[in-house]
Amino acid sequence: MDPTPNRQSRSFDIELGNVSEAFETPLGTIGLVLTQRGLSRILFLGDSSCTVLTPRRSTQPNLSAAAQEARSQLEAYFRGELKIFSVPLDLEGTPFQRHAWAALLKVEYGQTSTYLEQATVVGNPKACRAVGGANRNNPLPIIVPCHRVVAANGGLGGYSGGVWRKAWLLDLEQRTLS
Repeated sequence: MDPTPNRQSRSFDIELGNVSEAFETPLGTIGLVLTQRGLSRILFLGDSSCTVLTPRRSTQPNLSAAAQEARSQLEAYFRGELKIFSVPLDLEGTPFQRHAWAALLKVEYGQTSTYLEQATVVGNPKACRAVGGANRNNPLPIIVPCHRVVAANGGLGGYSGGVWRKAWLLDLEQRTLS
């Protein structure tokens, strides 16, 4: 799938003192933010809506090693060689968001779920918009696979990194299953 110039994504305003790795991918430049507990954020750095302030790489060896492992796993995923990530995660969010993100981790590689199905897993079938909001605020796109959630009518729905990226990720997973 060819990326379109009309990329929409949510705006980030983040101090990048914790960015341990930035690298090129088929989806553009990705930045990895790590804490002592694990990977806490994946950023699409090439987007005009992503404001980068004071970029510098971590000098802490344990964060650098964890960043290299996260990068290695993402690169293997993009090659279609990895279906389940094993990097430690540091997901911060509200209790509802964390519950919604945990439901995303149950959607298998190459499969999709609807917002209604995700809301049902969370325990409230009427919370479709709320799970959509949690997905929009997912700090670890790709690894916490919010791209696998689609609208009930079969449409793609939204994606914080841009719908073209969601389509690309779904296409990658379908191609590598064959």
